[in-house]
Amino acid sequence: MPPNNLHHQILDNLKTAILLVEPNLTVSYINPAAESLLAVSDQRIHGEAITKLFHEQEDTLVKLLDAINNCEAYTKRETVLTLRSGAEITVDYAVTPVTENRRTSLIIEFQPLDRLIRISREEGLLSSQQNSQALIRGIAHEVKNPLGGLRGAAQLLARELSDPKLHDYTNIIIEEADRLRNLVDTMLGPHRAPEKKMTNIHEVLERVRQLVDAESEGYIRIIRDYDPSIPDILGDREQLIQAFLNVTRNAQQALRQNNMDDRDPTIILRTRTVRQLTIGSHRHRLVCSVDIIDNGPGIPKDLRASIFLPMVSGRADGTGLGLSIAQSILNHHNGLIECSSEPGNTTFSLHIPLEQAS
Repeated sequence: MPPNNLHHQILDNLKTAILLVEPNLTVSYINPAAESLLAVSDQRIHGEAITKLFHEQEDTLVKLLDAINNCEAYTKRETVLTLRSGAEITVDYAVTPVTENRRTSLIIEFQPLDRLIRISREEGLLSSQQNSQALIRGIAHEVKNPLGGLRGAAQLLARELSDPKLHDYTNIIIEEADRLRNLVDTMLGPHRAPEKKMTNIHEVLERVRQLVDAESEGYIRIIRDYDPSIPDILGDREQLIQAFLNVTRNAQQALRQNNMDDRDPTIILRTRTVRQLTIGSHRHRLVCSVDIIDNGPGIPKDLRASIFLPMVSGRADGTGLGLSIAQSILNHHNGLIECSSEPGNTTFSLHIPLEQAS
C-alpha cells in the first residue's frame, strides 16, 4: 500500500521519520527524514525486511506481527535502536496499523531523542557546575575571613613570645592557615578572566604531552591523532594548557594506579572538528573537539555523574579539584567537557566552539 503522489509529497516533506511496513514486514516506503535518522537510502532498503534497518533488545518482529494481526497500535518510549552501521540511537516510536482491502500495513513514526537527552544532560551538568561554584564562593568568603584573623593573631602572638621554641607552634598555625587559604583559592578555579588570543590547539596539546611524557618516564605510551586542518581557536593558552593537563594527568594517574604493565598503558590525544554540535542549549555550527582517551580501569559507576564536582575523587590521595577546574576553564571558553567510561576505554571529550574565533 505505497502512498499516492500527493501523500508521497506530503510525507517526503515531513520532519518526522516515517516508515511504511507491509504485512510481510518488508519496507515499502521510507521518507527522507527516516533515511537520515536510520542512515539508509530508499533504494537500498526498499523491499527489504525491517530487521535489516535496525534491531533492539526486545523482539521487535513479535510486536509488529501482533500489531498487524490484532490491528492494535502501540508506542515505545526511549528505545535504543542499533542501526546497520552499529551506531545506536535513542528514539520514541509509534506503530499504527492501517487496513485497506483487508490488508493491514503498519505506519511507524520515529521521534529522535538523542539531541534532547544531550541538551538535558549538558544543562544539568552546567547547572551543577554553576551551583557548586556559587556554593564554593560562599564557603570561601566565610572561611577566608576568619583565617586572615587567625593568621594575624598568630603573628602577633609570635612577637610576644620570648621562648624561641614556642615559635614552632605559631608557625604551624600560620602555615596551616596559608594551606587552607590556598586550598580554597584552588577550589575557586582560575583567579583571572581568560585572556583570549588566537591559539593553535595542537601547540597546547604538545605542551601537555611533553609534560605528561616527562612525568611518566616512558611508562605510558602517548599516541597523537591530530587533524591538522583545525583552525586556530580563540582562547587563553595558559588556562587551556591547565585544563587539558588536568584531564590528561587524571588518565596518567589511573593507568599508574592500575599497574598495567601487561596491557600497554596508553593515552590517545585526538582532535577533530564537529559540525552542528549542541553545547548546553546553544547549537554551534563548528566545534573543535579534543578527545583524551585511556585504556585504564574506567571510572566507577557511582562517581560518573559527579566527577566534575569539587572534592569528588576516585583516588584516596586525590583532591577532586582537577576536573572541576578544567570544566570551569572550558565554561569560560563557552565549551564543555563530557565523559564516557567503561573498563579499558575512558574518553574525556573537550569541546570548544570555533565560531568565536572568526
